[in-house]
Amino acid sequence: MNHKPYQYKVVFVKPNDTELLMALKQDASINIVDTIYSQLRELIKSRNPQKTLDEIEYDQLISTHLNNTPINNYGVWVYYPWNKNLIHILDEKEFIELRTNRNKHKITDEEFQNLSSKKIGIIGLSVGHSIALTIATERICSEIRLADFDTLELSNLNRIRTGLQNLGLPKVIIAAREISEIDPFIHVQIFEDGITENNIADFFENNGKLDIAIEVCDSLEVKIATRLHARKLKVPVVMDTNDRGMLDIERFDLEPNRQIFHGLIDEDILLDIKKIAPADRMQILMRLVSFENCSDRLKFSMTEIGKTITTWPQLASAVVLGGAITTDITRRILLKQYQNSGRFYVDLEKIIF
Repeated sequence: MNHKPYQYKVVFVKPNDTELLMALKQDASINIVDTIYSQLRELIKSRNPQKTLDEIEYDQLISTHLNNTPINNYGVWVYYPWNKNLIHILDEKEFIELRTNRNKHKITDEEFQNLSSKKIGIIGLSVGHSIALTIATERICSEIRLADFDTLELSNLNRIRTGLQNLGLPKVIIAAREISEIDPFIHVQIFEDGITENNIADFFENNGKLDIAIEVCDSLEVKIATRLHARKLKVPVVMDTNDRGMLDIERFDLEPNRQIFHGLIDEDILLDIKKIAPADRMQILMRLVSFENCSDRLKFSMTEIGKTITTWPQLASAVVLGGAITTDITRRILLKQYQNSGRFYVDLEKIIF
């Protein structure tokens, strides 16, 4: 891609790096956020749930916790170059402990430790944006890999929850930044060209093999290539279509000979997809998503493409639901709590009527 490199990685500044920290603090354009006392107070509270502490007890316990370290020198500072925020937070271990405290018992300590080494790949960052941020917020992995070649346009904002300041930016950059604004300790790899023949191996294997691939892109070629590569490496694939809450699960980790897309179309046809005319590809795509089971409004919309709309519609509510459904099943697969492949529908109009 021919553009200046976009910043999406934070800068960690240790309190003892006094020269850099002083330079950042003296820069009038930088916004400084220092709530380290409040974070320590909350950490102490979370570790003493059985007690009702008064302010004097909090001060005493925080002083003991600091162990003679000046509070200004505790933890770490995080600098976000793209929005010029300099934020004082707890060190990684305590930060993660406190940030995920409200997960406790919904996710056990043992499960959390298991998840803390997992690597998740997400291809496509419209629906994938919601999935990525939900996964990061719930913190069910240590690393997220993001792939999308597209930039944010105004019409994307009917379903992608981000700000106007991000118009024109690559979707991978937006998602990577927003993940680090939630949790700077989650490792993020970006693939700004989307998934290609040249980078698909890196997407799946660079810095260790993916534990799960989430595919939510529009390209039929990429959908096919993702599944073929995942099957070769025994990586499960999850797909959300955000119509009727349709979720696809393909357990190539447990079924390495499984036909891609549940065998809905002969693989020989799919392997020759580049030779198939665009009009015929659309028919293949419709079969792969079981068009007969799509909502009536989506079926009608498909007849209106090129007439009253340019492409198929998506709603924010469906996309956010997809983020929740996909994150839930991803966590359960990673924890070996769910073993099956299949196609499922979380259709709110059928559930609530």
